[in-house]
Amino acid sequence: MPTGVALRDPREQLFAAAERVLLRDGPSALTSRAVTMEAGCAKGVLHRHFADFDAFLTELVLDRVARIEVEATALRARAGTGTVAGNLTAALTELFGAVVVAIVALIISRDGLRARLREAGTARIPLLGEGTRMIASYLAAERDLGRVAADADVGTLAATLIGAGHLLFADRKGAAPSADALRDVVATVLAGAGRVAEA
Repeated sequence: MPTGVALRDPREQLFAAAERVLLRDGPSALTSRAVTMEAGCAKGVLHRHFADFDAFLTELVLDRVARIEVEATALRARAGTGTVAGNLTAALTELFGAVVVAIVALIISRDGLRARLREAGTARIPLLGEGTRMIASYLAAERDLGRVAADADVGTLAATLIGAGHLLFADRKGAAPSADALRDVVATVLAGAGRVAEA
């Protein structure tokens, strides 16, 4: 007798279920059974679409990486508009949503997943690496427009912003940090970049 319900888009529904389990119960609770129970489907559904659970987790992370690439394009398009600090604050808020912070914790906790992700050609710590490239690319575009000092080291600035942002978002109980707290961090990091336009 079949169990569970038919899924219209099994991959996306399984990814969404995995994210809910991660957010509610943390990385150690994320198992194939927990995901399929959360999705309301038979365990075999997951194994029909993915070779094994590590393959499923790898695809989950790669799906999130693809979303960051879309965000990076949108952020670069904002170069020359608003303020540099305002654009970065908004981008970091978007990047460090609760799901990304939980997925980074998952990646750190699973050696097998990190190995699969390396085989797939991702950054050393996926999502953080792509986020760093996104911020560096934006800062380079602003530097080309003269809104960031010509001698600014955008790679170091981006890595610093990602590290500080991750600490701020990961070290929280309950609500996300306030926009003011994040804006203060961004302003402090940018202060080391020399001239940064605020118009």
